[in-house]
Amino acid sequence: MDSSKLKSCFHGISSRELSSFRVRKRPFIDELASDFTEIGAVAIEHDADPTPPLAISFCKASKNSHIFAVSDEAGYVSLFDSRRKLSSAASHQKNAEKARISDWVAHENAIFDVCWIKEDSHILTASGDQTIKVWDALEKKCIGVLMLHTGSVKCLSSHPTNSDLVVSGSRDGSFAIWDLRCKINSRSRYDGVCLTATSMVKGAHASSQARRGRHGKAAAASITSLVYLKDEVSIATAGAADSVVKFWDTRNLKSHVTRACSKPESSSKKGISSLSQDSKGVFLTASCMDNRVYLYNVLQLDKGPMQTFSGCQIESFYVKAAISPDADHILSGSSNGNAHIWKVGYILKNKLFLFYVDT
Repeated sequence: MDSSKLKSCFHGISSRELSSFRVRKRPFIDELASDFTEIGAVAIEHDADPTPPLAISFCKASKNSHIFAVSDEAGYVSLFDSRRKLSSAASHQKNAEKARISDWVAHENAIFDVCWIKEDSHILTASGDQTIKVWDALEKKCIGVLMLHTGSVKCLSSHPTNSDLVVSGSRDGSFAIWDLRCKINSRSRYDGVCLTATSMVKGAHASSQARRGRHGKAAAASITSLVYLKDEVSIATAGAADSVVKFWDTRNLKSHVTRACSKPESSSKKGISSLSQDSKGVFLTASCMDNRVYLYNVLQLDKGPMQTFSGCQIESFYVKAAISPDADHILSGSSNGNAHIWKVGYILKNKLFLFYVDT
């Protein structure tokens, strides 16, 4: 970005220094939006039958960062190479053929989340069949099955430094912690060795206002997203029944340690569709069903969200948002088919300013 653009970014907002008071959100729309152009797209389909993609995950090691995995409603995992030159004029099907590395049927049900582990040699898949599978990514072979949830497994997150430790969240309202080194000497009805959770928390986001079942008990509130935090001992969870992010200490899971609420609990639009954190673990985003993305400082949760970003439409739990590893941008999908990108911060003369670019 040239200096003239940089200067224009800060013109008129120099008085909005982030200090002890909460800054007022003000949209910034500029020619910077033209910096984002589509360089190509790939279709997710099998035997000429299109299927909705549900999750995407890029490899974590820098040497493999061009490779990404996509899971879909049909139960496939597809690997693509983003370095392959795609044409914006070509069909999405042609681009997919060019960029695809491999694909395989991982589950006979939808795969809601996918996660690379063990220096990108293995992939975890979370499915509507209530299981999580561990895959050898090169051989496309299932080497383990994690079974304990009684509902669709909706989300996964691996430990930041020990990829043998994984946390999962389910529609049954529970989240579970798994140690991939703890195997049971038995085979499941699926391929692979069966593994069981080392701990589980049920009803993590239960709501007193949830609909009641036949026996008068509140129905389980789905866990929609979770993150294994960078401090290596904490987990953040979010659910469909409330707009609260709960933080748990994995050494003592009897109760959550603290919580962060994006808006008053009396609001009619409840639920969080996704959580994300930057590479340093300082910032956490929560995309909420009130059509806003909230930014938290995990060291100052008692102050509530430090900033709010709006403009997108979050009318489904399939609409997600994520903060970039360097915490400079937030990207969100939208129910109207648009992608929204906000510029989160610039350091200028030791002052942090917040604004966004909405495309």
